[in-house]
Amino acid sequence: MKFSDLFEQYKKDHQHPLNQLTHAIGIPMIVVSLPLFFFNWAPALILFILGWVLQLIGHMFEGKKPSFFRNPIFLIVGPWWWLRKRLGKSEDHREDHHEDTNH
Repeated sequence: MKFSDLFEQYKKDHQHPLNQLTHAIGIPMIVVSLPLFFFNWAPALILFILGWVLQLIGHMFEGKKPSFFRNPIFLIVGPWWWLRKRLGKSEDHREDHHEDTNH
């Protein structure tokens, strides 16, 4: 499966605005917690748990299971999705793969 297909599936699994909001907050909490574990494990653990709780609450609003239940690669797709949104990248991820249609 191409990365653009993974983004499209992730987008389909995250349509509800409250789910998007909880992920916009929860994903960075989880990402920040990972290196923080090496320096101060207690706040890192709190960030990690709260980040996951927020995301699971979002999926309750969405009415769908988290994408990574289907495929663990979505554990990487989620932070990448978050980063692209912060950088103002287009929702249409197919533009990432330019194809020459002029033969």
